[in-house]
Amino acid sequence: MAERKAGEVILEVNNISLNFGGVKALTDISFNVREHEVRAIIGPNGAGKSSMLNCINGVYSPQQGSITFRGRTFSNMNSRQVAEMGFARTFQNLALFKGMSVLDNIMTGRNLRMKTNIFQQAVRGFGWSAAEREETEQRESVEKIIDFLEIQAHRKTPVGRLPYGLQKRVDLGRALAMEPKVLLLDEPMAGMNVEEKQDMSRFILDVNDEYGTTIVLIEHDMSVVMDISDRIVVLDYGKKIGDGTPQEVRTNPDVISAYLGTSH
Repeated sequence: MAERKAGEVILEVNNISLNFGGVKALTDISFNVREHEVRAIIGPNGAGKSSMLNCINGVYSPQQGSITFRGRTFSNMNSRQVAEMGFARTFQNLALFKGMSVLDNIMTGRNLRMKTNIFQQAVRGFGWSAAEREETEQRESVEKIIDFLEIQAHRKTPVGRLPYGLQKRVDLGRALAMEPKVLLLDEPMAGMNVEEKQDMSRFILDVNDEYGTTIVLIEHDMSVVMDISDRIVVLDYGKKIGDGTPQEVRTNPDVISAYLGTSH
């Protein structure tokens, strides 16, 4: 992979601990993310990867620690507030509106960008209303995303009729519609065949390059992680056991032991 130029640190995860009753999901986790980089979080099943993303985007409130984004520190913020700060998230299990078209699904990602109020939307049909003008502008933005993701032929197709790999692409498109500064991807390659993984890897790198979006992703396919990531943080049983470049992580004895069961 050609090395991309990452910027300054924009996201800092500081000593995060998360418990569910007596179960420790995360223990004293710290790492940072630089602007414009692709930052991967890896680890065996149950390592705490999704819990970490849930802390970052406000789904979970950790018992200890804080998260700082562009100098603003928060430890208890809901998902909408985090989204307004510039975060978007895809999930391991698709949560698309299966009966709605590709275009309409991606349009739902523009909700935070809508400025007209309920009254202004109600007067649609009585001339060229502000709501109609705004909807036209938002639709133009969505059409650009559809072109970018190469799903023009499916723009009016109900999402439920699409192959799984294309549904994952629509899910990515909905997140991009939020114009995020940081994109959180929870296993974007899960359930895909080799060709679909290659396509998704290309789109992730294109989002990073062309949109300038910082990306934090969870992924189990190590070949994909090593190919597209700038840096990798490794979790095991809720603890951090490695952090560095792909080469540094690949040769880390603790990481090798966690994945391969070898002793060092």
